[in-house]
Amino acid sequence: MDPAGRTVTAAELAALVRSAQRGDRMAAQGLLDLLAPYVGRLCGPIALQDGPDATQEALIVIFRSIGQLREPAALFGWARVIAVREAVRIARAAARVVPDPLEDVPARDDPQLAADVRDVLERLSPAHRAVLVLRDLEGLDEHSVSALLGVPEPTVRTRLFRARRNFRKAWER
Repeated sequence: MDPAGRTVTAAELAALVRSAQRGDRMAAQGLLDLLAPYVGRLCGPIALQDGPDATQEALIVIFRSIGQLREPAALFGWARVIAVREAVRIARAAARVVPDPLEDVPARDDPQLAADVRDVLERLSPAHRAVLVLRDLEGLDEHSVSALLGVPEPTVRTRLFRARRNFRKAWER
């Protein structure tokens, strides 16, 4: 089963990737159908309201670079690297407005409870959102997160600690 939830054998995936690399539009569409939900699930929590834009940008990069993928079995890991990079890039570019301090997050009993999680995530930096998504939603280990984000493992641990602490602090108010 692929990360998007569809059942695809390794042989089918390899054939699809190889066909797409040769320019087969139907194979490319099949890959898009497999990758779009997965990439969207990664980009959304990192880029927030710009998640659809980040997803689109990541998919463009993926399909422009598909010829560079040497091992079809690595498709989803390779796509994850691109998706996270693009989501962080888009989120940083969208940081036009300075977020409110974390202390201003509504309390739990506030009528906007449904928006609290998103509100708290919006107040975290893109780097902190990326670490939270990769560790807590994707379940990657610190070494993998370090490699994906291109930062040392101690930096990943520090960012994760701070992101969780800030999220928890804001959530418990």
